[in-house]
Amino acid sequence: MEMDVLWLDQSDVRSVIDMPLTLSAVENGFREHGLKKVQMPPKSYLYFEKHNGDLRTMPSFMEEKDIAGVKIVNVHPDNREKGLPTVMAVIVLNSTEIGAPLAIMDGTHVTDMRTGAAGGVAAKYLARKDSHIVGMVGTGGQARTQLLALSEVMDIEEVKITCRNAAHCDSFEKDMQKVVSCDFTRKESIKNVCDCDVLVTTTPVREPVVKAEWVHEGTHINAIGADAMGKQELESSLMKKARIIVDDIIQASHSGEVNVPLSQGIISESDFHAELGEVVAGVKKGRLSDDDITIFDSTGLAVQDLVTANIVYTKAVELGIGTKMKLF
Repeated sequence: MEMDVLWLDQSDVRSVIDMPLTLSAVENGFREHGLKKVQMPPKSYLYFEKHNGDLRTMPSFMEEKDIAGVKIVNVHPDNREKGLPTVMAVIVLNSTEIGAPLAIMDGTHVTDMRTGAAGGVAAKYLARKDSHIVGMVGTGGQARTQLLALSEVMDIEEVKITCRNAAHCDSFEKDMQKVVSCDFTRKESIKNVCDCDVLVTTTPVREPVVKAEWVHEGTHINAIGADAMGKQELESSLMKKARIIVDDIIQASHSGEVNVPLSQGIISESDFHAELGEVVAGVKKGRLSDDDITIFDSTGLAVQDLVTANIVYTKAVELGIGTKMKLF
């Protein structure tokens, strides 16, 4: 018996998915996770301290959809200086019937899109309904898909940004004005950016850059950047006055925004209000009042990759996109 696997490069992936499709898929993935219908062990890490990077493996299986796969992804912050993406990934979709790979695809664009979509889903369920002003701490690739997703779930009137590198601000504003119709305002400091309805942090820092005193009541925060042990964007005391919603309790505890204050005993797991999937599924409530500060701690779940990659594969097969390669 011969076995073919479908190879999909980044141009193939980009040609078949957009943010509305990704948002719908990721929202459903969170819902199934909240209903405990997903097999998904926490991501595992290999740390390359010599090279300031790491490699992660992320398997998952959605029981009712009967789809399974694994993502292998790196995070190397210094790659930007080498002209390479800081995050690169490959996703393998597997047949649940015989276990063989069905497709191997670029996971870098999938990662960007599904991470943005997670922020969009979080804002849909956790931000105040009258939210119109977005603050961006960080203007890299992740910030772009975050804003793209937010534009699908809220009426954005203004985006506040700040950069240590003016060229990065210029590039972000130029690119995003093409897809998000709103005012872009440069601010001198992160403090000024925090004066917003929805705050998005997408930095790789290990020392907090957002102080608790800068965040007003009613703000929703998508904390995206902390995705490994020791990373932290928000001041620990902010966690004590906010409603914390994580994507996955186990994973967030060792690698999310909560990992540092948790390890220091400033907060405990009892301070976690819910997992986002539980809110999406209606198992638990999210925001309880307009005065709540809500924080979505996003570490990135394998099920987000799985549902997005499955859309890519399904549409690629329908459209005859990709290259079939003989496996054996």
